[in-house]
Amino acid sequence: MNTVANLLIALVALLHVYFLVLEMFLWDKPFGLKTFRLTQEFASASKALAANQGLYNGFLAAGLAWGLCLGGAGLSIKIFFLACVIVAGIFGALTVSRKILFIQALPAAIALGLLLALR
Repeated sequence: MNTVANLLIALVALLHVYFLVLEMFLWDKPFGLKTFRLTQEFASASKALAANQGLYNGFLAAGLAWGLCLGGAGLSIKIFFLACVIVAGIFGALTVSRKILFIQALPAAIALGLLLALR
């Protein structure tokens, strides 16, 4: 079961790498415009803010990868970064789109629940 929890954590980390790429590199490109339903004008005006947001998503991914690399010794790091992802997902759902709750917070909550159940 620990393997399943770690696979879910790796999936959450990979999702955040994907968010990093979308926000830092594709924000004002056709794929980013379509993904976020943006106009070119808005994307151009908010590109620096999106890149900053993408960088934070990269930090979340790095933290989760760090916890995974430490194995059992990384338990508290995995818990901390999963909790950060959940809080960010809830905030995003409240302020941007409810969809963020399911795309970002729910996978992290499932991984955290499984991780804590296996302790």
